[in-house]
Amino acid sequence: MLHRPVELAQYTSFAFTEALRDSGLAGSIGSVGDALDNALMESTIGLYKSELIDRQRSWTGRAEVERETAAWVHWYNTERLHSAIGYCPPVEYETRYRETVASEAEVA
Repeated sequence: MLHRPVELAQYTSFAFTEALRDSGLAGSIGSVGDALDNALMESTIGLYKSELIDRQRSWTGRAEVERETAAWVHWYNTERLHSAIGYCPPVEYETRYRETVASEAEVA
């Protein structure tokens, strides 16, 4: 029987996480056993593929894919409306959040 490699290994190694912490570094994924990061990334990759990659009939080369990917990421973060955050772009939502936190800190 074949198993996917992720089924045979820990999601994130405890030793690796400790080594990052001891070096003063932060990992790019969440805590050990936190599969939420993977679910969110899978969702984003699905959107990327359906909104950009699959719409293009053919690509002229790697440079074009990289250029269009950068443009898509910029659009996704600055213009695309996200229902989970009140139908606004992530940059706008984060700006409002930071302003709220700063205002609350001034009051406290």
